[in-house]
Parts: sequence; C-alpha cells; structure tokens
Amino acid sequence: MTASLRLRRIVLACTVAAGPIGWASPAMADMAAEAAVMAADAAADGPAIIVYGRPDGYDIEKTPTGTKTDTPLVDVPQTISVISREQLDDQGVLNLNDALRFVPGVVLGQGEGHRDQVTLRGQNSTADFFLDGIRDDAQYYRPLYNVERVEVLKGANAMIFGRGGGGGVINRVSKAPEFDALSGSATGGVDSFGAWNVALDLGAPLADGVGLRFNTTYEAFDNHRQQFGGHFFGVTPTLGARLGDDTTFTATYEYAEDRRTTDRGVPSRGGRPLTGYDETFFGSVTANPSEVTAHLAHARIDHRFSDSLSANLTLHYGWYDKFYSNVYPNGAVSGANTVTLAAYNNATRRENLIGQGNLVWKGSTGGVGHTLLLGFEAGDQSTFNARRNGVFVGSPTVPLADTIVVPGVSFPVISTSSQSDASFWSIYAQDQIDIGDHVKIVGGLRYDEFEISSTNLVSGFAGQRSDGKWSPRIGLILKPRENVSVYGSYAISFLPQSGDQFAVLDATTQALAPERFENIEAGVKWDVTGALAFTAAVYQLDRTNTRATDPITGNAVLTGSSRAKGIELSLVGRVTDGLDVSLGYTLQDGEVTATTTAAPAGRKLAQLPRHQLSAWGRYNFTDRFGFGLGVIHQSSQYATISNAVVMPAFTRIDAAFYYDASDTVTLQINVENVTDTGYFPNAHTDNNISVGEPLNAKVTLRIKF
Repeated sequence: MTASLRLRRIVLACTVAAGPIGWASPAMADMAAEAAVMAADAAADGPAIIVYGRPDGYDIEKTPTGTKTDTPLVDVPQTISVISREQLDDQGVLNLNDALRFVPGVVLGQGEGHRDQVTLRGQNSTADFFLDGIRDDAQYYRPLYNVERVEVLKGANAMIFGRGGGGGVINRVSKAPEFDALSGSATGGVDSFGAWNVALDLGAPLADGVGLRFNTTYEAFDNHRQQFGGHFFGVTPTLGARLGDDTTFTATYEYAEDRRTTDRGVPSRGGRPLTGYDETFFGSVTANPSEVTAHLAHARIDHRFSDSLSANLTLHYGWYDKFYSNVYPNGAVSGANTVTLAAYNNATRRENLIGQGNLVWKGSTGGVGHTLLLGFEAGDQSTFNARRNGVFVGSPTVPLADTIVVPGVSFPVISTSSQSDASFWSIYAQDQIDIGDHVKIVGGLRYDEFEISSTNLVSGFAGQRSDGKWSPRIGLILKPRENVSVYGSYAISFLPQSGDQFAVLDATTQALAPERFENIEAGVKWDVTGALAFTAAVYQLDRTNTRATDPITGNAVLTGSSRAKGIELSLVGRVTDGLDVSLGYTLQDGEVTATTTAAPAGRKLAQLPRHQLSAWGRYNFTDRFGFGLGVIHQSSQYATISNAVVMPAFTRIDAAFYYDASDTVTLQINVENVTDTGYFPNAHTDNNISVGEPLNAKVTLRIKF
C-alpha cells in the first residue's frame, strides 16, 4: 500500500469517527467523575492493587511486586520500569509487545510470529512472564484489556519469582473489582489497515462488600503484510468480597481465544534483511495458522491480623491449548534470486496449578525497623508437545517474487513428541531492615526444589532430573534524603537445562546442572516530585553453565558463558501541569566469554543493540485538547549469535492527538511511524526477520460512564 493511499484511509477514518462525539450529557459527566474518584479510592484501599490515575500522570509511586511487600519504588534496590494504564491508553496499545517498545533495555523478539518473546539484559526468554506475581509461562500473545499496569523488573529475580528470570521478568497487574460505585468505559477503534477492536470495562458493586469487574474485548487483525489476519476474543470477570474489616477475597476467570496467521518475516540477503519485499509473505494462508485457547482461573485471599501482621494466599490454574503451523524462509536469498522454504507444525497442551502464600510482619527490634517476609510457592506443570515436519510437493526452493508461490505441503509424520511433568516447591525469607533514617538493607534467600520427568514419545526414552537451588539477594540502600536513594545489589538466578519450556530430556541433558545468572547492579533513584521519578543504574550480568555441543563427542556439555553489561536511565511522570513523559535510554554490550562450537569467545550476543532510546510524552494544551509524541531508536544489532546478519539501526516517530468532547467522551488518533520509515524491529533467526509497519493511524473512541 502506498503512503498516499494510507493517508487517504487515515483522513476517511478520522471523518467517520468524528460524528458521534458530542452526545453525552453534563449529568452523566458529573456522575462519571464522581464514580472515578470513588473507584480510585476503593482500589487504593485494596491489599493487592495500587492505582494512580491521571492526576499523577504516568508515575507509579509503589508496587508490591519487587519485594512482595508494600514498598515505594525508591526503596527497592533494583531497576523496575512500570507502564501505567494511563500511558497504555495514551499510546493506544492493546498487547504486551507494543507496550514494551517504550521500556529501556527491553528488546522484542519475533517469537516466530505466534508468541511473546523478549530479550532482557541480553537474555532471551519465552517464559519469564507473570500475571499478578504468578507464573504465566505458556507461549502466546498476552492482551492488555484487563491490565492495570505492566511491570518490568530487571536483573536476576529468582528470590521473588523462582527459576528463570535471569535477565528480568515481566509482570501484568490485573484490574481490581469495584466495591462502591458503578463505573466503566466502552472503547472502539479502527486503523488504516482495516484492523479494529471493541472493548468494555465495567465495575459495579453487587451488594454490601461485594464488587464486580467485568472486562471483555474483540480484536480483528490486519496489517501491511500479505494474507495476514485473525482475531482475538477475551473475557474476564473478577469478583471481590470484603469478608469483614480485615479480609478480602478476589476470584478471577479469563477466557482467551487467539486466531492469527503465523508470519515469520523475510529472509536475509548479503548479511542484511531483504529489502524491497516489505509486504511479501513467505508462507501460505492455509499452511500458516496459529490457534490458542486459554483458560485462567485465579483466587486470592488477603487477611490483616493486626496493623503489623498480614498474610495472603493465592491459587492459580492455567490451561493452554495451542497449535501453529508455518511455512517460512529457511535460508538467505541465493545469488540466483531464489529462496528455500521449510515447514513444520506444532501442538502444545499445558496445564499449570500453582499455589503461593506470604506472611508479612512490620515492626522493630532494638530500634531497628523490619519488614519481614516469609513465603512459599508450589506447583505442578504438565506439558504435551508434538511436532510434524512439512513435506513439499516438488522443490522447496522457489523464485523470489512480490508474491511467493508456495508449493503444496503436507505434514505426514510426527518427528518429535514428548510428555513433560514438572513439579516444584520453594520457601523464601526476606528482611527489609531500616537502620536509622539513612540506611536500608534488603536481604533474602530462597530455596527451590525443581523436578522434571519427561518421556520422548518417539524414541521411548524416559528422563528425569531433580535440582535443589539456593537463590540469594542482597541490597544496600543509602538515603541522603527521603526522596533519594543510592543502592547496590547482588542477586543470583537459575534455569534448569530443560529450559523455560520443559524440553524433553535425553541421556546427556538429564545429567547437566542448571544455568546460573549472576547480576550486580548499582544505581540512583530520585523522586524529583511526588509525580516524577528518575532512575539511573549500571549493571553486569554473567551467565554460566550455558549448554553447548562438544566438538568431539557431539554431546551437550556445560562450557558456555556470556557477560552483558550496561547503563540504564529513565525519567517517568509529570514534568509540568499537563505534560506527562516516559523517557528511557540504555547503553549496553554483551559477548560470549567462553569459546564453544556454537560461538567463539568475543562474539556479540544476539538482539542487543548498543544504544536504545525511547521517549514518549503527552501535553494537554487545554482541558479538551492534547498532543502526544514518541520516538524509538535502536542502533544496529545482530539477528543471532552467529553474527552473520546485521539488522540496521532505525528511528521511528509516533504521534497522537486527543480531544475530550466532554468529561465522558474522548476521541484520540494515534499515528505510528509518521515518517513512513522502513525498518526491521526484530528477528528469530538469520532468515526470519520482521518488517516494521509503515505509516498507520488508529482512531479510538472511548466513552466513560
């Protein structure tokens, strides 16, 4: 699609959407404003959710996630980036990937076109995702329609979250039930490619001490790529009950249905992404479906025994059924201008049952303050997986063209299949110690017992491994002023050799010890005002026990290691009345530090751009009109650890316009890639490289009630 045609679609979409913006009455506006205030007060009183609305802009003062206690972010010895609901709405994002684009130090992966995948501090993961502090590790795209905020916790996080989390974790915080007043919003949007969405967010008291939050959405997918399409449907009711003055119970159920085309991008040519074929789909609409159905159930009870002692208990169940199939480029474009394709399909079923409990005591001994955390976590995770390789009718090598003619393909025989059952339990303790007004110490220790048994359903080999690991965390915080902290921290995390998706064990891997992540960090946090926070940090992360192939025996051995280091800066919040910003910059570097057959020492880590800049701001010119501007810059990076393909640097500029027709009706236009820049944001292999979207606008109408 040409830029001029996209512009005409943008103008048409704006004209159509501008019609119904003025119908809301002043009485409705007053009711909605009062309900919003009451809802914010009710949410702030809740034990698990701390919500700060538009009066405080994008800044989040505190979150319990980093320590499992109610601790201001300025007192947590760790880099934590928080994306508020206000920022998500202003940027018009609907999924986790788009939200993370403006977080410094987060590099998005392609995820083979069917899942969330990120690189945090040089460590790639498909499973370091959490929902309300509970593991949500299946491979799928995570929506944000029922999310109050997104939290990115950098560095090794095993003390709080358990195994994995070597480079960091991403936690989504759900919206809370409404106890006191009816409130809600209805949202609809359409973009210039034809994608559209509708959503409903309703909060209502059902009885004295009983509240409901109901969220649902439907999204129809479309973009600049050939034959791309699909939909997402999600519905999440949340019920809350105040069982007396000191006890709160919350129960949530989510149904998620995702159907989309699996798109693995373009191949490389001459060590660079293929250019001139931004819309070309190297697959087949019939052979590239992705289907995910998920059921998530979550129950939590919070109880306050006294002003100094409280506890919470959570039980989470997750059931995921996923199938995807894909035809994709399996090599670079040849000198004869041909591309070789490959194909496979994959089916996965996962069932998670996880329980977690925490006891928090606040007090003092001998004039020294304490916030003591004692907790446990236990769970079972069962995973079935089967893969079938594709067989083409004729040659899989096809001529390069604007429209690829894919030969017929079938998937006749299962190539790999496994059943894995993982169980784990852990106990942990942490103390936040206040020594006077200027010194704080955060120290914690966690023990995890992780056991996995797997059966290769093709060969019949049954493997089993059990690991018991200690994960320490220590942080020293100096407080020259109440709103300033200078900190240093040290933490260790681990990942079993079965990986983050429970790969089937063989005779060699079942004998290998887990990978180890060691993170050292120092930083400064400054709450410039009550609504503006600055963070600066420097880190070094060492990964050891990385699996590699022995060049003589061909067996997997523990010889790999790597080091990533960097500097991270961020400024988030309200600068002046009417101006909210989210600014971030990361300077980072990473390399292999021990030679293996996979990569020699000195080779650079994949998808780790040296410079990464993100800037987003919203300015309200009047009570009715606002403007948003965003800039994303990434320097060049290697697609994989082979260092054979370089993804060029790029800069993308976004803009937004806001018009409040009344206190209850808002119209906004988000324009992505204003300059229509061609770029390649992420990759999965050297020849599966995503193409960034060209100029695109989305019109959103939001009605509050």
